[in-house]
Amino acid sequence: MTITPIRSVLVANRGEIARRVMRTARRLGIGCVAVYSEADAGAAHVQEADAAYLIGAAPARESYLDGARIIAQALKAGADAVHPGYGFLSENAEFAEACAAAGLVFIGPPGDAIRAMGSKAAAKALMQQSGVPLVPGYHGADQAPDLLEREAARIGYPVLIKASAGGGGKGMRIVERAADFAQALALAKGEALAAFGDERMLIERYLTRPRHIEIQVFADRQGHVISLFERDCSIQRRHQKMIEEAPAPFMTLARRRAMGEAACAAARAIGYVGAGTVEFIVEDDAFYFMEMNTRLQVEHPVTEAITGLDLVEWQFRVAAGEPLPCRQDDVRIEGHAIEVRLYAEDPAQDFAPSTGIIQHLRWPAQARIDSGVRAGDAVSIHYDPMLAKLIVHGPDRAAAVRMLTQALAETEIEGVRSNLTLLRRIARLPEFAQAQLDTGFISRHEAALLAPDAPATRRVLAAAAARYLADLAAGHAGPVDTADPNSPWGLTTAWRLNGSGYQDFSLRAGAERYALRVYLHDAARFDLEFEGQIYPVMTAPLAEGRFALTLQGQTAPVSVVRLGDELIVHEAGVRSALTLIDPYASAAGETAQDRSVRAPMPGKILSVAIAVGDQVRKGDVLFLLEAMKVQMRIIAPADGVVALVDGAVGDLIEAGVELARIDPVGEA
Repeated sequence: MTITPIRSVLVANRGEIARRVMRTARRLGIGCVAVYSEADAGAAHVQEADAAYLIGAAPARESYLDGARIIAQALKAGADAVHPGYGFLSENAEFAEACAAAGLVFIGPPGDAIRAMGSKAAAKALMQQSGVPLVPGYHGADQAPDLLEREAARIGYPVLIKASAGGGGKGMRIVERAADFAQALALAKGEALAAFGDERMLIERYLTRPRHIEIQVFADRQGHVISLFERDCSIQRRHQKMIEEAPAPFMTLARRRAMGEAACAAARAIGYVGAGTVEFIVEDDAFYFMEMNTRLQVEHPVTEAITGLDLVEWQFRVAAGEPLPCRQDDVRIEGHAIEVRLYAEDPAQDFAPSTGIIQHLRWPAQARIDSGVRAGDAVSIHYDPMLAKLIVHGPDRAAAVRMLTQALAETEIEGVRSNLTLLRRIARLPEFAQAQLDTGFISRHEAALLAPDAPATRRVLAAAAARYLADLAAGHAGPVDTADPNSPWGLTTAWRLNGSGYQDFSLRAGAERYALRVYLHDAARFDLEFEGQIYPVMTAPLAEGRFALTLQGQTAPVSVVRLGDELIVHEAGVRSALTLIDPYASAAGETAQDRSVRAPMPGKILSVAIAVGDQVRKGDVLFLLEAMKVQMRIIAPADGVVALVDGAVGDLIEAGVELARIDPVGEA
């Protein structure tokens, strides 16, 4: 077979995967071309490329999903190849074929292989013919809602409604009882149509305690197919992976061999080429084919860690016509790797995506970070909310869990809401350390994982006080009267003519209020008075804006980030958010009930179910909102009468905007 060297590649993607592909390309001496939307003009992947081209407006359909425009830019740039990354056009058979027709090497499988696995229903039919076990379900072409409902009853509840053309948890709903089927089907269809342009559904029995285990396969043009072992991706939210690890805990050699052979057989059945992943649902001693992702996966770094291989390099070599660098018996597992996905989302609000400016970002020293964002970057409504992947690799799983816990303790993200606290809590759970994993892990441990933050400790209050004093000093730097530099009015030590100088201030954390008094001795020492006790405090600066805090004989590093009136303390792997209280603010104003229904995230209104004067009950659906490829129902917080509706179908809204107001009956 002819080997065609690749000299320049256009990466048809954005964010961390674009940077990841370019990192390997540069090591191989391959030139890098980036594309970007108007929203990504200042993005890291744009600045790191040899050349970058604007391809359209912020919405993905007008930029990253415009295959014709991307191909035109690749030809204009003189690229030899196109790497699609994952998401967007990575599993679009027509795009792969259009690249080949334009004389560009598509770094992925041929269009026919993508097409064979592009429909979950067709893929399951093909696997059934090949003897691969399937979860009981309906994968037919007839999509009549009443037929789907009858099939769900035949399969038996609970069932899983799943988009046939879907992925990433979009267009999925678990239905526990027949009465909820119609509404769940409508929501899943709407979400699938918006995300994939295809509302076809399949119905499967929902397994109650399954593990999600996938096999990484690789194939070349010479007909060789090998397995690079498994990954356990069981910890998920919204049916989308959050934590992945390799190898899978408790995997036996016999099970690994059987699943690997089944995955390779699936790849051979469709003439696969390149990197792909065959996903299985595993329960007890049985495993069932779920789907095949015909692309590189988000979680490929854990496979790289345990095999010592660069999968993107393999993609380039196979796409150029080279055979696989090694055979099945040459690949070994070394140690254990865990990856966590850091998302801009609010776990306390049903994982609603979050937008804003990343105002503070700190990564751990001992971990691999694959990220597309930097401090100062904007997180918009237009793309997936994943900020970064954090990967650790240790000699065994116990060591990897310890390394993960430490790396998450050192990570800090502020400016957008994130799932960092949730990940920290997962890493500390005994059940996680014991590898008691399945897809219901988060919901089963919801009480511990999503519990409100604990009251602030004395160390947290001392750290907040130190930052508050430092900000006061910075704000009053320099003497007030330059003609009299010794004037006491120029001091920032709360100096008083009679008695010790002190500074009073108040903080709020959730429902708790804290009244503090500090006696400042110098820039590094003060006494903190709290609840009738006085505690000496010392501080010393450390690198990256952190400082060592000494309180009650214990010294440890802390970080305090100031965002307006908020002081966010990171101490011992715990995040505590405190708000400075205005002493002149009305206490009644702080506790007054807000009867407003506000948008939990920026997005587009898809439907409005209420009008002024309607009576609603707590839990009634008021609006349907779409953002970051996710559809969310906005529900009534209490019984009452609709007094205000401020939103129409098609409106683009910002987070926090008042959409409606629900007054108690008799007050509207």
